[in-house]
Amino acid sequence: MVTGNAGKAAEVAAFFGGLLEVDHIALEVPEHRSSDVADIARGKAEYAYRQLKIPLIVDDTGFFIDALGGFPGPYAAYVLDTIGNAGILRLMEGVSDRKARFITGIAYADTNGIEVFTGTLEGKISFGPRGENGFGYDPIFEIGTMTLAEISLDEKSRISHRGRALSLFHDWFVSARSPG
Repeated sequence: MVTGNAGKAAEVAAFFGGLLEVDHIALEVPEHRSSDVADIARGKAEYAYRQLKIPLIVDDTGFFIDALGGFPGPYAAYVLDTIGNAGILRLMEGVSDRKARFITGIAYADTNGIEVFTGTLEGKISFGPRGENGFGYDPIFEIGTMTLAEISLDEKSRISHRGRALSLFHDWFVSARSPG
């Protein structure tokens, strides 16, 4: 798993639970601009594979808030680093439409090329941070009555946007390597 985010690598490793060996490789990968996280993931995978020449997974995740016109979208990491969850909550003050979603693009690269899988998790912005688990926007993103930071890593891996994309990747990976 090529990422600068150890939390993402831990989620991927937890998802596969030993079925696949997942190592964290912190390689600085340039990101081209696009509103499509799958397109960004593909570009990151192309670059990382050219550098490392080993089978690898990269991801790109966007955080899309309906009332903010889809902001921060694919710039979620930058926005988190600059205004953080507190800034998002300030932008949402007085806003009744709190619908939001995470979309993750997982790109797998090997000698046969690149395959991309996407997963989406619908939810809403909470009125304040809650929970101690997870990372990033997890304390302010609610599914049902709980934030992602209030559920265990195992549960998050099972239901999350990343988990959904990884599930599609897993199914493809197993079928692509099955004889016949």
